[in-house]
Amino acid sequence: MVVKSEIKEKIDPVTLQIIGGALHTIAKEMAHVIERMSYSSLIRESEDLGAGVFNKFGHTLAEADSTPMQLGCLPGYIAGFQSVLGDNQHEGDIIWNNDPYAGASHSPDIALCQPIFYEGELVGYAGTAAHHLDIGGSQPGLIVDAPDIYAEGLIMNGIKFYDKGVRNETVVEIIRQNVRTPREVIGDLEAQVAGCRLGVKRFVELMDKYGKDTVLQASEELMDYSERVMRQEIAKVPDGTYEAESWLDDDGRNLGKRLRVHVQINVEGDEIEVDVSGSADQTPTAFNAAYSGALCVSVYSVLRSIFLDTAVHEEFIPPNHGTFRPITVTARKGCIFNPNKPAATFSRANQVNTAADLIIKALAPVLPNQTCAGSSANIQFASYAGLDENSDYWVYIEVNEGSYGGRPGQDGMDAMDFSSWNTRNNPIEDLDMHKPMVCDRYELREDTGGAGRWRGGLGIVRQNRMLTDGFMTMEGDKHTVRPWGFKGGLPGTPASLIKNPDTNPEELSSKLNGYTLKAGESIKVMVPSSGGYGDPLERPAEQVYEDVLDDYVSKETALRDYGVVIENGKLDAQASEKTREKMRNERGPVELYSQ
Repeated sequence: MVVKSEIKEKIDPVTLQIIGGALHTIAKEMAHVIERMSYSSLIRESEDLGAGVFNKFGHTLAEADSTPMQLGCLPGYIAGFQSVLGDNQHEGDIIWNNDPYAGASHSPDIALCQPIFYEGELVGYAGTAAHHLDIGGSQPGLIVDAPDIYAEGLIMNGIKFYDKGVRNETVVEIIRQNVRTPREVIGDLEAQVAGCRLGVKRFVELMDKYGKDTVLQASEELMDYSERVMRQEIAKVPDGTYEAESWLDDDGRNLGKRLRVHVQINVEGDEIEVDVSGSADQTPTAFNAAYSGALCVSVYSVLRSIFLDTAVHEEFIPPNHGTFRPITVTARKGCIFNPNKPAATFSRANQVNTAADLIIKALAPVLPNQTCAGSSANIQFASYAGLDENSDYWVYIEVNEGSYGGRPGQDGMDAMDFSSWNTRNNPIEDLDMHKPMVCDRYELREDTGGAGRWRGGLGIVRQNRMLTDGFMTMEGDKHTVRPWGFKGGLPGTPASLIKNPDTNPEELSSKLNGYTLKAGESIKVMVPSSGGYGDPLERPAEQVYEDVLDDYVSKETALRDYGVVIENGKLDAQASEKTREKMRNERGPVELYSQ
């Protein structure tokens, strides 16, 4: 006799949408609480945080609209502490994990998660993650050159910050004695605790209203729906192998020795594999990327943006675990994206941003309307620090925005963090009010975006001046690589870092580690501007003229790259058409890529 398995009746579409909306709202509300309660500007202003709700297996049910890099890694964090604690989880526990070899993005991104129990049964987790100002280690704020992960500072996995609702004061005292900014760090941790508690409360309320079984079944159906849509989109890509490669400046110690990043994409049916095994070997510094918490998150994030962008879907596709199921991420052990422990992994941003940009580049020929030209693929992540009049540390971390390449129908986005970062800018008023440092200049990089039918986005210029002696660490890259242009678009402009630009200019490398600065000295950070999309000679002359008037493009660039003639402040349409025709005849057919 064959026993048929029980088939549950599907939840009606209205209830499904209501529960899906409620889950998303819970995650957003959690993030809002963290943002409002946090102490450091990196969380309060830049929103370098993540929050979401997860099932008991750690699968994402819903996430906040904040930083993808802080969100996508939370399932890995949960799996990491589950392997340590097993069933030793209770109501009121707040569990800590920031171990890059146990799911963390990198060590300063601390996850605090609270198990959700309903009628005594573990049904899920409310999870939060945030970048903290300091966790000890060899340098305040950020670290580029470290011999191993133990030099990065305080790293723990499966430790209970709260045990059955009671704060673990021993852990708090360990934090207080081992970080440079205990007030901010402990305050930000408590903001995460508040986010967790709110998530648990709201999730239980949702189950009280609709029933545990209904909520859990709806969660599974929502993940299945996201998976189906993702598979449908992947299936539209012709089966085959697609490749792209680029270079990173160096590892922060062996200056000038560039590191290869290679991406191979294998598409078969409705599944896709991203293989970065052809990339450089792991480095002896902290310039490595954790496989689960950094690489995989970046791959998932960029593929979701390519295939499930809200601009091309009439219906909202829930950003949950289902979208990841058709994706495989491969990285050979010992490469820069999957290092062997105890290699340091603190400075991982530029590697995974470059991998994300190369995924776009590899797929651009077959998905030209869903991709853009080369973007900044970069994060100019800077920390400034020093001692105040009481010999206590002050630390300030700044995310300098990137830019996006031109895209079909629109110019690239200016001054926007690329791909899985999505952090907001640090207002200069916040800096001036709280730290002994002044921002003297903060603006778009004029005349630097790659020319194209749709122009590449502009990066930013930010110049900070020290009011007291101090030092900085810079986690940067792309001083030696230009963002690529596509379909005739021209490449963008690389990054640059200059000390004392107004008095005694000195070009610095893309990575600094505890670099000493004297009172009155300044640093100018210039973020890459991105590549153009399409033939610049097809950009309407009137639009180029508007760019000149807006100081996005210079008069000289308008003539050299676009063939647009501007005389006495006026557009000469007739001369422009003649110049463009001459340029077309002399140039010949456009190239697919330019760099």
